[in-house]
Amino acid sequence: MKQRFSSLDVKVVAHELAEALVSLRLANIYDLNTQILLLKFAKPDSKQQILIESGFRCHLTDFARTAAPAPSQFVARLRKFLKTRRLTKVSQIGTDRIIEFQFSDGAYRLYLEFFASGNVILTDADLKILTLLRNVPEGQGQEPQRVGLTYTLENRQNYGGVPPLTRERLRDALQTATAQAATKKTKKKGGDELRRGLATTITELPPVLVDHVFRLTDFDSAAKPADILGNEALLEALFQSLERARSILSDITSSPTSKGYIIAKPNPHAAAQHPADGEDAPAAKAGRSLLYDDFQPFLPKQFEDDPNLQVLSFDGFNKTVDEFFSSLEGQKLESRLHEREATAKRRLAAARQDQAQRIEGLHEAQILNLRKAAAIEANIERVQEAMDAINGLLQQGMDWVDVNKLVEREQNQHNPVAEIIKLPMKLDESTITLLLGEEEEEAEAEDKMDFDYDTDEEAAADDAQAEKAKGPDKRLAIDINLKLTPWNNAREYYVQKRTAADKQQKTVLQSEIALKNAELKITEDLKKGLKQEKPVLQPIRKQFWFEKFIWFVSSDGYLVLGGRDAQQNEILYKRYLRKGDVYVHADMHGASNVIIKNNPKTPDAPIPPSTLAQAGNLSVCCSNAWDSKAAMGAWWVNADQVSKSAPTGEYLTAGSFMVRGKRNALPPSLLTLGFGLMFKISEESKAKHVKHRLYDPEDVTTTGAASPAPATSVEGRAASDEEDIAESSDEEGDDEEKRANPLQSAAGGQAESEPPAPTSEPPTEELAELEVSQGAPPPEEPEEEEANPADADADDDLETQPESEPSTAATPSTTTSTQKKHLTKRGQRGKAKKIAAKYKHQDDEDRALMEELLGVAAARQKAEAEAAAKAQRAADAAAAAERRKLAQERARKQIAAHEEARRVMLAEGGGGDAVDEEAAELGPLDALVGTPLPGDEVLEVVPVCAPWAALGRVKYKAKLQPGQMKKGKAVKEIVERWRAAAGKKGVVDEKGEDGEKMWPREVALIRGIKVEEAFNVVPVGKVTVMMSGGAGGGGGGGGGKGGGKGGGGGGGQKGAKGKGGKKK
Repeated sequence: MKQRFSSLDVKVVAHELAEALVSLRLANIYDLNTQILLLKFAKPDSKQQILIESGFRCHLTDFARTAAPAPSQFVARLRKFLKTRRLTKVSQIGTDRIIEFQFSDGAYRLYLEFFASGNVILTDADLKILTLLRNVPEGQGQEPQRVGLTYTLENRQNYGGVPPLTRERLRDALQTATAQAATKKTKKKGGDELRRGLATTITELPPVLVDHVFRLTDFDSAAKPADILGNEALLEALFQSLERARSILSDITSSPTSKGYIIAKPNPHAAAQHPADGEDAPAAKAGRSLLYDDFQPFLPKQFEDDPNLQVLSFDGFNKTVDEFFSSLEGQKLESRLHEREATAKRRLAAARQDQAQRIEGLHEAQILNLRKAAAIEANIERVQEAMDAINGLLQQGMDWVDVNKLVEREQNQHNPVAEIIKLPMKLDESTITLLLGEEEEEAEAEDKMDFDYDTDEEAAADDAQAEKAKGPDKRLAIDINLKLTPWNNAREYYVQKRTAADKQQKTVLQSEIALKNAELKITEDLKKGLKQEKPVLQPIRKQFWFEKFIWFVSSDGYLVLGGRDAQQNEILYKRYLRKGDVYVHADMHGASNVIIKNNPKTPDAPIPPSTLAQAGNLSVCCSNAWDSKAAMGAWWVNADQVSKSAPTGEYLTAGSFMVRGKRNALPPSLLTLGFGLMFKISEESKAKHVKHRLYDPEDVTTTGAASPAPATSVEGRAASDEEDIAESSDEEGDDEEKRANPLQSAAGGQAESEPPAPTSEPPTEELAELEVSQGAPPPEEPEEEEANPADADADDDLETQPESEPSTAATPSTTTSTQKKHLTKRGQRGKAKKIAAKYKHQDDEDRALMEELLGVAAARQKAEAEAAAKAQRAADAAAAAERRKLAQERARKQIAAHEEARRVMLAEGGGGDAVDEEAAELGPLDALVGTPLPGDEVLEVVPVCAPWAALGRVKYKAKLQPGQMKKGKAVKEIVERWRAAAGKKGVVDEKGEDGEKMWPREVALIRGIKVEEAFNVVPVGKVTVMMSGGAGGGGGGGGGKGGGKGGGGGGGQKGAKGKGGKKK
């Protein structure tokens, strides 16, 4: 089985990585173990993961893997230098098995070595090693590698370029191969000598490719290098074959992606190792029947002609390698999980067997005690004789040893009484062991009672023959208490029989409890063991375009989208709010801007009231009404009533919008959300599911009557709102901040929103005043000054100071002209004359030296530096203001162009291309179902958080209400409950037909859910989980009536009003 890359594999992988990763930024680095790294690259709308196993492989991966809890020191160093840097180049070093990643135009270089033990080395632009996976000591042909040294590239294979293939080069290669064959005494199989000789001299052509072209050109691969040198025809044929190999090699890397091939063998143990369990995807089941053996970027002829091999083709060599190694990893992980489960089953079987053995032992003890008592009663006289004989000897004072010897001697004389005594006797316990026959042997025993033991030699010989012919002794060995009578001894065995019977009855009663306890303990140990094991590899789910927003599918089948922050609100408005859509919002601080996507083919069809209510419920729940538990109603308008232009002609800031015309109020809703799971099904399964859209294609009535009055209102968010909700999907701490009561948010929160008016035609003048007083900060507000308070203060100082100011470092000699302009006080004229007379012989140099000694020069220089710095700050502030002005002008022009295009689009209804584009965006909704039907091919699971009324047709759901539990912990608890329910008896329908039970494929997908990613769909901070079957934590209780798996309650509005359970 192939384990590591060849030079050809490195060449093809590097080519594909250059096409896929260049221009992406390195998002993060993880270590899966000491030898495997996972690098995540990303740019907008594109994410890639590359897996690196030092010395073995490097490829893009489509499977999710579990990273180490904490990064290693090597990974921490890599993060320090490379995180967030852009990848600018990926290439192979010559034809060696080394790949180079260049970051930031070569400022940092990451080298991956795939030979020997491998290595991962990070250098700077001068190839100085900054960090590396393992230190390499100096050896033969190997330079030392450690931090601080220079990484050498000149000695790598064909670093200066691949030399052209000529006949002279081929002849030199054959001569070298001939010389090597003469010096080496190793035995090679046929054809191996030529192949090995070419592999060491013409290194750009791998041996498997050489074998491939030999078969294509019918060249004799068993030819000796020396024979080829002596035959020009063979030499020319070999040259043509190698030319064809170079052509194939060039064709492989001519396209952005290369086709890959996996060579596999049938797996004879597939059925035994993996019985039909129905839990896995069809691709996983198909892979179990094959054992992957090799992978190549072309289809080798030697494998294609082998009937015992099966070839699988893939689009892209990276995908081929990922499938090959991921299959091996999955088989190893799965085998470990199966081994743990098998061990648990063996322990449980051993516990059951132990209980059965105990019961069987007690039953056998009853039978044996009963037989012993019956044997004593059947041989009562013989027992009495033996007891009397031994008691008589003991009463005579005979030593115990002598008694044993006497009995042994009598046994040799065939004394009937001595023969039933088993030696040695336990005289210290006043007990002897008698060998007694059962009732069927009585007749035979009585005949022996009259036997005379003083026989002659003939009789002794007959007895010896009879002893040989006699079979095994079937008599019972029974302990007899010398202090009791024979009848009392029999009674003792009857008592022991009754005791064993009572014990057996109690054991049978307790066995069920003991087995249950053992099963619970074994199951608990299995769960702990499985948690320690890494999960089976799951493909990385490609997220839908709408999952970056707050989203759900309404009970009527409409897609509802909400913005998480001001930037997403802007994206929703510019890209997705089109004709026929509906805009929903609430006049509360933090309320999300929600849009409902209508059917693009029938944009004038009305949106059902239930969908409008659910969208309004989502907007209210996302506000701080969730924390204050004071729900209010939302409102909705048509898409053409929303714009970015204010009545004054200015354009609003990002995340703020102007709403014109009548607002359609929605009734107050309950603060109740639900966390559920939707399943993505295959294209073939879509036909079974019918979307329940409540619209009539022929009904072109607009959704709500637009008011003809020129009334306008402003709706949006202030900058403070944007800060409060930024990154709310990633950090729970942002959601935990206390919010003000939405009933008291008239003066803040929605900085550009108008208080609800009782009439639909508010005065225009009043709204204009509202725009001025409550509008967003003016575009000319300097952002840089806010970021640097010191600069802002300096600018303020510059504005208050006059344009020119006198120098603070003036000296007496330079101020004579100034003094003439002002009247001097009495006595100053004489003082000035004295100073002039004192310093009349002092020149400028002497004056400077004296000022330096007195500290006057330092004060003057400081004042000049401060003045220069202040002037520089003023110049920088003016330049920044000019840049802001230009940027705001560009943004204003862009918004104006977008508004004009949007106005035309809404007026004309969009063209056919726009309708087709929007229909393609909504196409994935048909593949999402809440409850799969029997026979559906379920591909993926998609977590969703929606108003409780929208989850009526969702099988797995849990109710969320305002509470004190963090949403991450809540989602983890919900998923763990679903996983625990799957392990209960009778909950899973193995056939996948009963819709009320869990199905194996659903269980497998639920086990693969990553809680750290799933909880981001919850748009609120703290919740209370309400599920059936016990409290959900944080004061949760039971769910509503009915409900699917996982509790959640019933469907639709009825489920939202279901009975609550007890709180815990």
